[in-house]
Amino acid sequence: MADKKTDPVVVIGLGRFGTSLALGLTRRGTEVLAIDNRPKVAQSLAGQITHIATADSTDLETLRQLGVPDFYRAVVAIGGDLEASILTTSLLIELEIDDIWAKAVSRQHGRILRRIGAHHVVFPEHDMGERVAHLVSGRMLDFMQVDENFAMAKTHPPKDYIGVPLGRSNLRRKYGVTVVAVKSREEEFTYASADTELAYGDVIIVSGRTEDVERFAELP
Repeated sequence: MADKKTDPVVVIGLGRFGTSLALGLTRRGTEVLAIDNRPKVAQSLAGQITHIATADSTDLETLRQLGVPDFYRAVVAIGGDLEASILTTSLLIELEIDDIWAKAVSRQHGRILRRIGAHHVVFPEHDMGERVAHLVSGRMLDFMQVDENFAMAKTHPPKDYIGVPLGRSNLRRKYGVTVVAVKSREEEFTYASADTELAYGDVIIVSGRTEDVERFAELP
């Protein structure tokens, strides 16, 4: 069975998100067919993405002519035109694409995309806004929402846990978080163990429910 991770990808819509995605996939060695209905946009990216087509993605026959049904994975990155986003997604479902990712610009838009059959719905602007909000308002060095109510954060260890082996810290019982990895000065990240002792200047990665991670990251 072929490794689906290396299969070519169709990216439809070359706004900021779609362009960044298509270029990122290309740099990783993935073959990309990028589709946009604006000739100037397609021309500006010529030579940077494997294949680019100027076409109307809301036309079923056009998608067939471009060979879209032969792809396993497709991303609908259209954000400004909700009708085009929804119609394009529905056509990919009709073409029986196995793995469809769709960008949503609002919760309602996302619900519609899921209802018509998109396998994955992403909220790039919302997710980035949430991440930056955590970084601006607190002590976190980085933040990632892994699931609806589960997150990982990069932060410094609270002073009360400096020099205490993690196995005796009771962090999980008291705060509901797990220290996953630790990075000391001038060193790389390593997996944390029960014997790991945190030190001033360390950077740690913690995981847990979002509210627990937020609470822990605010400890002095």
